[in-house]
Amino acid sequence: MGVEGEQIGVVAIDEALRMAAEYDLDLVEVAPDARPPVCKIMDFGKFKYESAQKAREARKNQTHIVVKEMKLRPKIDSHDYETKKSHVVRFLKAGDKVKITIMFRGREQSRPELGYRLLQRLAEDVAEFGTVEFAPKQDGRNMVMVVGPLRGGVKPKFVTEAKASPEATASSDDAESA
Repeated sequence: MGVEGEQIGVVAIDEALRMAAEYDLDLVEVAPDARPPVCKIMDFGKFKYESAQKAREARKNQTHIVVKEMKLRPKIDSHDYETKKSHVVRFLKAGDKVKITIMFRGREQSRPELGYRLLQRLAEDVAEFGTVEFAPKQDGRNMVMVVGPLRGGVKPKFVTEAKASPEATASSDDAESA
């Protein structure tokens, strides 16, 4: 390509270098894999700067997926379960994945169905906020499941004031008419 961006066509390397030197610019190879390779007559410093800007923009638009971990025991108390569940919901609302680990000790290892049932219960409880990405799987002394946030995001449930208290709107209407 020429200085103004126009197509020049297939040119010998010596000729292309002479044309670049004529305009006091560089011959930059932009598509080395093409046959024949595509080159542009341009300022190489400007080319490097623009490619760095594009790379920076791509990194800025990239999402970083964080995996949080929540550890449970098979014989967890109901209050502790609710607390852990609320943490999982908070992580999912923030857009993070959650790795839920059930840790077995001693004789608990002979009852993996307890951990499986607990993970199934947790998956059902947080189904509104996330979906199971990796089903429960026994991994040595632990059972692991990964829950990811819903794709569309969670829509917050707001209650408008008019629906919350019809008396309040009626009293404000009376005040305006007086």
